[in-house]
Amino acid sequence: MLATSKELLQEARAKKFAIPSTNFFDQLSIKAYTEVAGELKLPIILGYAEVHGKYLSLEEAVLLGKYYGEKLEVPAVLHLDHGVTPSLIRRAVDLGFTSVMIDASQKSFAENVEKTKEIVAYAHNKGVVVEAEIGHVGTGITKAENADDSIYTSVEEAVKFAELTEVDSLAISIGTAHGSYRGTPVINFKRLKEIAGSMDTILVLHGGSSSGDDNLEKCVLGGISKINLFTDFILAGIDNVKKGNPESYFDMKNLAKQAMKDCLQHYYKVFHTDRYNA
Repeated sequence: MLATSKELLQEARAKKFAIPSTNFFDQLSIKAYTEVAGELKLPIILGYAEVHGKYLSLEEAVLLGKYYGEKLEVPAVLHLDHGVTPSLIRRAVDLGFTSVMIDASQKSFAENVEKTKEIVAYAHNKGVVVEAEIGHVGTGITKAENADDSIYTSVEEAVKFAELTEVDSLAISIGTAHGSYRGTPVINFKRLKEIAGSMDTILVLHGGSSSGDDNLEKCVLGGISKINLFTDFILAGIDNVKKGNPESYFDMKNLAKQAMKDCLQHYYKVFHTDRYNA
């Protein structure tokens, strides 16, 4: 069943578990995620990133999200991830996304507040929850010459931002990055504790892939209620296809799908999501 994330994430924070936000980009990926959620009877956040519009249009994404999300007996949130274009975010709200993210984290604090407030007013009027980002979660180091451009979130700005925007959830930057890493990232757990102890707003972690199970579990227990994942699913699918030596296109799809399912099952355990049924 399609649901908004507000009450769901509040429950996650209270019970100290996190819900995986899994980016889908085609039918195979969303089928993999929803099959696992259905089998384990656990909630899922089906994320569609604006940047993936070149592979799957917003209109196609909402049709897939509604079809597979509504088939589940557990809550499924249809979430627009990293929306940077205000008109596209508003269109996602109108089309039926139950959650949207406005990402103006690379703008100045004042401009981030202004753009977020505009989306919050529009979305809340239609019963849709809003996520924003303060600080900036950059791109992981995949090659020696690549630099991570993350900007850590300060406690003061996080508190002020939440108060000014009335946003429902807030993605904070504490050491993770999007993409792959050379090694395991160093998470600033002290900063997480300070932010979590200073505000009631739901906290979100982006860049969960390859961040390390111990790191992610500690983040969950420290106050993170939603963790975004994408790269690990892709890499798992590619690796399984290579190992499986598929004899047909359909064999290749099945190998990729099974690996993505296994990956999600693993993260459900790391995030203690089974506490949802406790």
